Amino acid sequence: MAVERMLMEKNDGVRLDRWLWSARFFKTRQNATDAVRSGRVLINEQRTKPAKTIRTGDKLQIRKAAFRYLIEVTVLTEKRVGPAIAASLYRESDESLQARRTLQEQMKAQRSSTRIQKGRPSKRDRRLIERLHGRGH
Repeated sequence: MAVERMLMEKNDGVRLDRWLWSARFFKTRQNATDAVRSGRVLINEQRTKPAKTIRTGDKLQIRKAAFRYLIEVTVLTEKRVGPAIAASLYRESDESLQARRTLQEQMKAQRSSTRIQKGRPSKRDRRLIERLHGRGH
C-alpha cells in the first residue's frame, strides 16, 4: 500500500533530475543534474535542463559510461525506490536492451582476454623487464 502511494500517477509531472535519481539511473541528484547539463540525457531527442518537467510517455535517451538506454517513462515518482520497483518506472526498448547486453558481453570478453598483473613483478618478470631495458645480464 505504501508503494502505491509513492508511485501515484502525477498529472503535473516531475523534475527530470529527480526522476532519474528516483529511478536509480544515477546515485545522486547532483550526478543526474550533471548528466542532463552535459547532454548525456535527452528528452524526445532534445537537450534540456535538469528542472524540465517530464510526464508519462516521454522518451528518454540516457548515456551512462559506454552504455546507452532508450526508455519510455511509464510511472512518475519523486521518491527514491528500490531497484525492483525502479525497473517498473520505465519501459526500455528491445533494441536498447539487446545493444547493452551485446556491449556488456564484448567488454567482459575483452577483460578476460587480457592478463592484468597485480602487485610487484615476480623475480622472473623483473629479470625479463631488465633484459628488455638493456640492463640485464
